[in-house]
Amino acid sequence: MKRSSLELSRRHFLQASVSLALVSGCSSTFSSAKQPVMIDTITVSAPFSMPPIKIPNFTAAPVFNIKEFGAKPESKESNDRAIAAAISTAHSNGGGIVFIPEGSWQVGPIHFKSFVNLHIAEGAILHFSGDPKDYLPAVKTTWEGMECYNYSPLIYAYECVEIAITGKGLLTTQMDIWTIWGKRPKPHMEALASLYHQAAKGIPVEDRVMTYEGANLRPHFIQFNRCQNVLIEDINIENSPFWVLHPFLCRDVVIRRVNVKAHGHNNDGIDPEMTQNMLIEDSIFDQGDDALAVKSGRNQDAWRINVPTKNLVMRNCRIKQGHQLLAVGSELSGGVENVLVENCQFDDGTQYSGTGNLMFIKTNERRGGYVKNIYMRNVKAHNIGGAPLAVETDVLYQWRNLVPTYEKRLTPIEGLYLENIEVKTAKHLCKIEAQDEMPVKNVELKNVKVEQLLGENVIEKNVQNLVVS
Repeated sequence: MKRSSLELSRRHFLQASVSLALVSGCSSTFSSAKQPVMIDTITVSAPFSMPPIKIPNFTAAPVFNIKEFGAKPESKESNDRAIAAAISTAHSNGGGIVFIPEGSWQVGPIHFKSFVNLHIAEGAILHFSGDPKDYLPAVKTTWEGMECYNYSPLIYAYECVEIAITGKGLLTTQMDIWTIWGKRPKPHMEALASLYHQAAKGIPVEDRVMTYEGANLRPHFIQFNRCQNVLIEDINIENSPFWVLHPFLCRDVVIRRVNVKAHGHNNDGIDPEMTQNMLIEDSIFDQGDDALAVKSGRNQDAWRINVPTKNLVMRNCRIKQGHQLLAVGSELSGGVENVLVENCQFDDGTQYSGTGNLMFIKTNERRGGYVKNIYMRNVKAHNIGGAPLAVETDVLYQWRNLVPTYEKRLTPIEGLYLENIEVKTAKHLCKIEAQDEMPVKNVELKNVKVEQLLGENVIEKNVQNLVVS
């Protein structure tokens, strides 16, 4: 099947209530005689209606080796120029593979264009700079559910279609500065408060520039922003300034056979946000935060965009360590529905006090949005610090006293289903704490077993129709 045109992609986004302003480099059409990128369609079984996922196939695409564009392992400047030139050439060709050969390559940020596969060969290492100045000028991105202009993600795509990162090589970065920034000193917290106020008051995103001295908003490792037909396959990632893999306002995304090890601050493995039709499979996560953190924006910003995260399947994955296997929220103001996690293994969820849940739904009085139809089945875990299922509706962290509630909107939560879960040690079987005004509805735990409980079996506050069988 031939790939769709960009105009079809634009209409697809518009149907999701996202208005695209086409960006130079990610918007082109090509003659029917020049189609080096094809489309594969993947059908995914789920307990909800899951549309087929369409991803790019670069089998017939030409290869552009960065050495042919002047790349030199020891020269970051040469490598940046070579990779950018190879990406532009592949894009202008109508599609192609930008090939990173074996060796150690010093690089700055990599910006995608449509119809490009960045292939990191086995034995190749992309060492991303740890100097924040290399990630300027600022780009349109996000910070914890709020849009802004910030340091470029290490790998960044904006309004692109049919793009991929493949290969068995390694992506890594120097952590010295990012670790210092992760301590969140007072100027950083003041910057976060400022961004929160701007978003709440509807200040245009173009005016929310967060790269001033002291703000220290760390960039994502990989962010695909408003993209469609995305494939990430086989790569290894070590270390990350912030969230590791962040598809934001994307459609049709597959992440498979990736190996992520990142234990810095906020190092979630994957943060799908306002993204629809997504498959994660056969991957390994070793995280300093949640393995899969499903989000859909924060407060007024998300209500403005108004796109839920929907139709997401994670299967056959191993979590070596992390806060939660699956977290939903707390940035869920656009809504989250139709999520399935199945056939996964969670080794260690005891390293962090009060966490280590298999399914954790978290929100607060500011979020609004909704959560419904969240499924987990056929999951095994060793020792977890929390419970197979936990729900908390008053999670505000440092924001509780940092900024006020502009508008109170509670989060309806309905339809949480766990089946065939085996845990060796946990604090609780189930812990749900909801508001009086907005009870959690329709929760079922079927064949959920914990060999050793360290606390009360079931804690429920404001729950309607909880079934444990």
